[in-house]
Amino acid sequence: MTDCHTPQRTVKAQHWSDAVAQIVKGRTSGGKAEHTGLDFKTQKPDDKASYQDLTDAVVCFVNAAGGTIVVGVSDQGTGPSAIVGTTLAVDAIRLAVYERTEPALTVCVSESSYEGLRLVVIDVPEGAVVHSTTKGHFSRRVGTQCLPMRPAEVARLEEERAHRDWSADPSDRTPAEVSERAMVVMYDLLRGSGRNTQARLARLTQLELLSELGLLRDDGRLTHAGDLLLCPPTSGGAPDLLVYQYRLTRSGEAIAVRRWQQPLITAHREALETIQARLSTIPITTRSGQQILVEDFPREAIREALTNALVHGDLRDHRTVQIEHSPELLSLMSPGPLVAGVTPENLLTHGSRPRFVSLARIMTTLTLTETLGQGFDRMFREMVRSGRSVPNVTESLENGGSTLVEFVGGPANLRLAGFVAELPESERDDTDALLITHMLCERRTVNAALVAPVIQRPPTQAQDVLRRLAMGDAAMLESTPGTTGRTHPNYRFRSHALAALGPSVAYNRRTTSETDKKIIGHVREYEWVNSATIQRIFDVDVYQARDILRDLVGREILIRISEQTRGTAVKYGEGPRFPKAEARHRKPLIESAIDALFES
Repeated sequence: MTDCHTPQRTVKAQHWSDAVAQIVKGRTSGGKAEHTGLDFKTQKPDDKASYQDLTDAVVCFVNAAGGTIVVGVSDQGTGPSAIVGTTLAVDAIRLAVYERTEPALTVCVSESSYEGLRLVVIDVPEGAVVHSTTKGHFSRRVGTQCLPMRPAEVARLEEERAHRDWSADPSDRTPAEVSERAMVVMYDLLRGSGRNTQARLARLTQLELLSELGLLRDDGRLTHAGDLLLCPPTSGGAPDLLVYQYRLTRSGEAIAVRRWQQPLITAHREALETIQARLSTIPITTRSGQQILVEDFPREAIREALTNALVHGDLRDHRTVQIEHSPELLSLMSPGPLVAGVTPENLLTHGSRPRFVSLARIMTTLTLTETLGQGFDRMFREMVRSGRSVPNVTESLENGGSTLVEFVGGPANLRLAGFVAELPESERDDTDALLITHMLCERRTVNAALVAPVIQRPPTQAQDVLRRLAMGDAAMLESTPGTTGRTHPNYRFRSHALAALGPSVAYNRRTTSETDKKIIGHVREYEWVNSATIQRIFDVDVYQARDILRDLVGREILIRISEQTRGTAVKYGEGPRFPKAEARHRKPLIESAIDALFES
């Protein structure tokens, strides 16, 4: 029986209780608070109908990545009235689910309460096998929906959960059919890895290498991985493995089209070279003088996305990996949905789970893919490091399923790229830290509840990251004064971080008129202004302050009034075009009083 007091249970409890608290405060409804791993249910008028409804929800979760069902919370309305409670017995729910599922499933069911109302919490693990209702209904959770599964989807999920590896099964191909060029590429990759293990493999003969990598079976046949990686197609009419199209604009006509068939190893190399040939870079110099190159689409992110599409895509049906490239967008669509248990909402933190273990292991040996399931993590990290928005990852279950990864191009946030480059190494390479930095460029404050779904961690872990960014080596965040005493305070950039990021922060951008108005007002009151004052007023660094002053002097609004010409002692006062204050014509106090007396 499932233990209801495991650490995993505690984390899930945190998720649902936080959501319920937001519903009670009127900030959201139950339906809007639901997500891939959380579902709210209310008790049906008939207990039998309630048990079937809960069983359907359990099957939906167990065939996906697992989740939590909270009984007694309406998915309509907000405020305390949305918490309606339930009288369903814990043991009765557990037995009903066990009797109504195939294979029979035991789930963790426990009681809880909120504001005196009884709730029931059902924790559903990710299944080790595929489950259905006893009526033969298969379904899985996709976002906040419970969708029926087609026979092909059930078969795919059964294979993945049984750890059956199609890529390790025998094909009809032999070593004599291996492409000579594909072997040259494989040896090149091994020699160029700079690792001792790969260098040893590069010294083996072709048959020895195929055997060592597990691509050659004892009966002399290649595995499906060996066929896919190294052999050309068996016929001229074979479908394309990969198609690349380049457009000058996102919706324009394709001006360049490339197609590749097997072997995968040569298609991978040539496709990567084709994409990279159309990339552009911008050199920037950080405030510390460090020079970095910012690419419109980071090479490491592209490499991971391409490898992921070819290795984790379901290539058994011979469907094509599609690449669409323009300066505005780079998208890769691979056949098949994400691997069982992996969703767009957990792909950054879910453990490694390749669809084809043998193929993935060989690609890792060839240093073409990340180990430990860090491919998506690297895509997100590299995009933020280049001053870009994070990738958009979606999956579709139509027509056999597909997975789409999109990278948005356009002008890069160069100040963000420079800021990230100067972070301490531990934070510069930390995806959580970079995603939070990216968030705070768009909003003034964040807290653990807002950060948790973005970094795909529980709120308690999100709070740990926020605290580290405030108190650790980076010291880039601070809690807002009014929330410091809370368990989960609101956090904002410290002034030095805002100054370094400058206009790359959306709410830190100023129009020329706003800047002029503040500085003119300051000069009218104090008769002068200097660089240090500008830095304090606008939370900018010395270089931005210099540019602001240079602009005002160039427009003759300000002139230098100090003898010093360099350094912090330089002062600026009213210039020839400094706006004159509007004259205010007000009656003397005594005259106004007399007028008021006569009017009365």
